[in-house]
Amino acid sequence: MVENGGAVKKGKSRVLYGVSETFPVVAVVGLGPAEKTVDVLEERDEAKEAVRTAVAAGCRSLEEAGMSRIQVDPCGDAEAAAEGAHLATFKYQELKAKKKPVPTLECLVKDNESWIRGAVLAEGQNVARRLMETPANILTPTNFAQEAVNNLEGLGVEVLVRGYEWAKERNMNAFLSVTRGSVEPPVFLELTYRGADYSEKPLAIVGKGVTFDTGGISLKPSANMDKMRADMGGAACTIGSLLVAASLRLPINIKGFIPLCENMPGSSATKPGDVVVASNGKSIQIDNTDAEGRLILADALHYASQHKPRAMIDMATLTGAMAVALGAGAAGVFSNSSILWQLMHRAGATTGDRVWRMPLWKHYSSQVTDCHLADINNQAKDKPAGGSCSAAAFLKEFVTCDHWMHLDIAGVMENKDEVPYLGKGMSGRPTRTVAHFAELLALGEGGI
Repeated sequence: MVENGGAVKKGKSRVLYGVSETFPVVAVVGLGPAEKTVDVLEERDEAKEAVRTAVAAGCRSLEEAGMSRIQVDPCGDAEAAAEGAHLATFKYQELKAKKKPVPTLECLVKDNESWIRGAVLAEGQNVARRLMETPANILTPTNFAQEAVNNLEGLGVEVLVRGYEWAKERNMNAFLSVTRGSVEPPVFLELTYRGADYSEKPLAIVGKGVTFDTGGISLKPSANMDKMRADMGGAACTIGSLLVAASLRLPINIKGFIPLCENMPGSSATKPGDVVVASNGKSIQIDNTDAEGRLILADALHYASQHKPRAMIDMATLTGAMAVALGAGAAGVFSNSSILWQLMHRAGATTGDRVWRMPLWKHYSSQVTDCHLADINNQAKDKPAGGSCSAAAFLKEFVTCDHWMHLDIAGVMENKDEVPYLGKGMSGRPTRTVAHFAELLALGEGGI
């Protein structure tokens, strides 16, 4: 559309007043030229991404104009339009005395199933964003468990909350070693969504749930340590993914496993050089207490493997090395299954929240299995080189599933301006991609 100010640029918006009695205020958005369905180099559907970005810009403009009700033209892709609208208008303001109004969002095309689906996908990501933003003194492991109950049980997801004694009985000593320095008791969540026959093996999703990470005795620098409230991003995205699956009633069984704890430098905290024996019987030399995510995941992955899942994925804000490698462009993926990788890659191309495959070679396994005191070391001997790769290799030692995938989401934990329809703050990525991946698996894609 062209007016006196010229054409509206791609991803931008312009507000017009007095257009009609029905629509007194209108935001015109620029979708840009017709895009290819999937850009081979960009590895995502650029047309969908253009709709998300443009609709987000329009909704924000109307918000700033004081509109409390926004009706959205689906722009040829109602699902993407709903995602852009709902993700852009999300605000974490639960703790503010004066809250900004959040507009009601509607699709101009009534009863649009694609719009409803997009809104559900965005809601899953927004739930993860809210959990990741919540301060750690409020979102303790115990309170996180209650949030899981609040968000999922109403959708038919079973939430089992386990404590210290349950974990101790199962020899989850790697997980419990991380919790020792904190007064907050550890929690282990087991989530069950049944969308298919009981006899069908589930997809297992494991999420790292460190509700605050000081680094323990291997203390982190103070700069930006406040952001470690979001070190439970993998757990948050697990909740969001299950919320989407249950809301859309995907025809698949899903089991979620979330070890929850704080990593604190208390007087009982694990010391560098300590050795513990994990639940699978392997001994672990803990040379770096700030490499705690792999410790809690070790026991969670072993426990999940015992459920004989058809496939298993884990999500974790695991390594700073991943943020160095890929920045916020994509989540790093490590997998022993090319089938799983291909499905996750397809899902990322559709959602615009991309993934990138990283190596899971024996070269990196030797970095952690060549250990002086134990079977395996939680710190690679060639640190810090290839840090995300050696961390994935560590996790592999606790997996017996033929189709397993690890997503290192440290680089996509926070959004500055990289994804225009998210805004600043914790991102909730890659919730929509994992939910879409679960749907592809439910539809029989890959034959697993």
